Amino acid sequence: MNNVNREEILDYVTYEEQRDEVREKIMKIKEVRRINVGGILSFLFENKDTVRYQIQEMIRVERIVKETDIQHEIKTYNEILGKSGELGCTLLIEIDDPVERDSKLTKWIDLPMHLYLKLEDETRIMATFDERQIGDGRLSSVQYIKFNTKGKVPAAIGSDHPLFIEETSLTFEQKKALSDDL
Repeated sequence: MNNVNREEILDYVTYEEQRDEVREKIMKIKEVRRINVGGILSFLFENKDTVRYQIQEMIRVERIVKETDIQHEIKTYNEILGKSGELGCTLLIEIDDPVERDSKLTKWIDLPMHLYLKLEDETRIMATFDERQIGDGRLSSVQYIKFNTKGKVPAAIGSDHPLFIEETSLTFEQKKALSDDL
């Protein structure tokens, strides 16, 4: 997967002028790339466009103008993208009730080790994740994970965590979008 380059990033004033148009385009791209599992796990498979959008949004919101800070944002968000043969995604654990969320994030601390993509031949590709996102005794509700499919398109995504066993089959459109990234 290609990374976002500095030349592709606009200053926040120019971006602000184009934001509505860019946002509309990105929301369409994200729509097919967002896959829900069990009504709680929302996987957003990232690509260069979605990452560039996140960088632009951070620069806009924080009014970043210093070149080293812009480079830092680019480097940070490019880490989300998978390398050749990998798919990178943002996982959102969506539990509205704060008490329930805190309880599950504690009990599910090892959840990232139980996330997988399933290929057409039933082979499971387990997630790799950033261990910096797991704190003392609690999982963060946002995780950045990757799946090294070695260029093969997944057919399903799921969790085999003992406290959360769920799987979602990918639609034709979702498979096509992920295939384009590989």
